[in-house]
Amino acid sequence: MLHTFRDSFSYRPRDTEGTQSPGETLRIKSGTCRDYAWLMIEALRRLGFASRFVTGYLYDAALDGGAVGVTGSGATHAWLQVFLPGAGWLDYDPTNQISAGFDLIPVAVARHPAQAIPLAGSWFGEANDYLGMTVNVAVRKVGNVPDLRER
Repeated sequence: MLHTFRDSFSYRPRDTEGTQSPGETLRIKSGTCRDYAWLMIEALRRLGFASRFVTGYLYDAALDGGAVGVTGSGATHAWLQVFLPGAGWLDYDPTNQISAGFDLIPVAVARHPAQAIPLAGSWFGEANDYLGMTVNVAVRKVGNVPDLRER
């Protein structure tokens, strides 16, 4: 499934709220990380695998040098977990074809994407008071933290 996303789909960021239906993502063969995760979850569930939606952040070592190396870094990111008997819950990122490692940093896990909204809020005031808003996310390694995988 991960190779199918890489070979047959186009990543298309969008500012609209929510997640496309899996049918829409299949029809247009494009979407965001949330759309890819939701499509893969539904496909896995149809095959009998327990799957859940995950939102959080993606560590990208290239950002430490000022470049972007993987899709979805520098903002909230979404992927999925599938339960495999004997192995437990495993992470899969269809956007970047990541199936293991410590670069996916979960913040929320839910059955449905609508239960894991990355950002929500309101603004009250006069229309001419609003000056705009920007959000920057930086996920970086801190200091000289030992790699726990080597233990």
